[in-house]
Amino acid sequence: MTMTVRRRAFASVAAAALVAGGAAGFGLTEPATPAYAQALPKTPIEAPEHPPGSFANVVDKVKPGVVAVKVKLDSALDDDDDGPGSPNMQQVPPQLREFFKRFGQGNGQGGRGMPQRGERGAVGSGFIISADGYVVTNNHVVDKAKTVQVTLDDSRTLDAKVIGKDPKTDIALLKITESGSYPYVQFGKGAPRVGDWVVAIGNPFGLGGTVTAGIVSARGRDIGAGPYDDFLQIDAPINKGNSGGPTFNVNGEVVGVNTAIASPSGGSVGLGFAIPAETVQTVVDQLRTDGKVVRGYLGVQVQPVTKDIAEGLGLDKAKGALVDHAESGTPAAKAGLKSGDVIESVNGAPVNDARDLSRRIAGLKPGTEVKLAYLRNGKGDVATVELGTLPTDGKVASRGDSSSGGQPRLGLSLAPANDVGLGDEGVAVMDVDPDGPAAAKGIAQGDVILDVAGTSVSKPSDVQAQIRAAESNGRKAVLMRVKSAKGQTRFVAVGLTKKEG
Repeated sequence: MTMTVRRRAFASVAAAALVAGGAAGFGLTEPATPAYAQALPKTPIEAPEHPPGSFANVVDKVKPGVVAVKVKLDSALDDDDDGPGSPNMQQVPPQLREFFKRFGQGNGQGGRGMPQRGERGAVGSGFIISADGYVVTNNHVVDKAKTVQVTLDDSRTLDAKVIGKDPKTDIALLKITESGSYPYVQFGKGAPRVGDWVVAIGNPFGLGGTVTAGIVSARGRDIGAGPYDDFLQIDAPINKGNSGGPTFNVNGEVVGVNTAIASPSGGSVGLGFAIPAETVQTVVDQLRTDGKVVRGYLGVQVQPVTKDIAEGLGLDKAKGALVDHAESGTPAAKAGLKSGDVIESVNGAPVNDARDLSRRIAGLKPGTEVKLAYLRNGKGDVATVELGTLPTDGKVASRGDSSSGGQPRLGLSLAPANDVGLGDEGVAVMDVDPDGPAAAKGIAQGDVILDVAGTSVSKPSDVQAQIRAAESNGRKAVLMRVKSAKGQTRFVAVGLTKKEG
């Protein structure tokens, strides 16, 4: 079954659907002989707690703080615009783009259809976080709003204004314009665990306050929605119009903001995604104070340390963030970080991968001093960095392992770059064997190999020498830094093979 990740914008406007993966059934058969992996416990394992017999007390407590968000838009959506909250199609993998559909309605017209001009409506969900009427919702709910209203649990409909929005985390903060004292809910004091019961309340399909329940089924999900994805996965049913609504724990505390589902049809199949409360709180605090979010900036391009790259670097584990490039004049460059460094921790907290580093740095304020532990040529060191301010068009880039190459043995024909007009440094790739290991990594004609195993190369024999050295050291892969025809550099680990290319 193909699943589609959809942004839960609202029933009447647009959202996006992304096919994320597949599932299959597995048959179970009796093993031929018993297998004993471990000694059996002397007493049965019992669940420490039983599920609640009812969520009614929790719902009675928090439901008055949940609102429906109604938005009027004054914009035209053309065939290249999927509306508020839709993903940047240039960042979506090509094989997934065909699955992105609009399912909103503009003036009663559903589907992709013709562009709709004039006033359009949309609905979503939100929740009040203070007695003076501040309301949290999703950015994609109010992104192109002309006017915003919220409907309270007591059926009052009140005007609200947008205080601030943060597209990178899909959080927006509203303020009810009518003065008064409003019922509000509070954020949880700790992160939920996988298996914890949760209750979702929102405005699915514009029906108003609707309650569903389930559990936290996973944490740390990356669904490709933004640069700082770190979603809770929940199986409490959420549907179109639930966007921006809260997920509560059994104590009535907000642990997440519902923002997307995975579904083949657009309806809930038990795979929902919520932005963790700790992320929401950090963003909301800045929006409330400044109307915008300012993030820390390191000034590096990074990529994950894959298994192949770990082999190429001689690392025991594929963890950390590999520095592609430290931009000149940035905090990272001033602190001495260089291409090829592997950042392992931030202020003592381990960095799992490039995206984890991106989230950690972005969660800190400009001017914060951080200690980055890193590896360089197999030796550990620590850099003290004072973070700058993330530019509006910049970020700690997270890039996947996509390409690179080596020498004739790896299926490449090489020549000195300066001999063929491709620059003053490196070795140019003149031809690629489509069946070779370098091609499997995406190496392309016109790429320039700048260094191999941390050593600069200027002629094909330099590349060959470094590969022979890697082989003699028992390496299963060799790490190269490659510049593409567009001038972008990246690290790629190519597996070593005895077959001549």
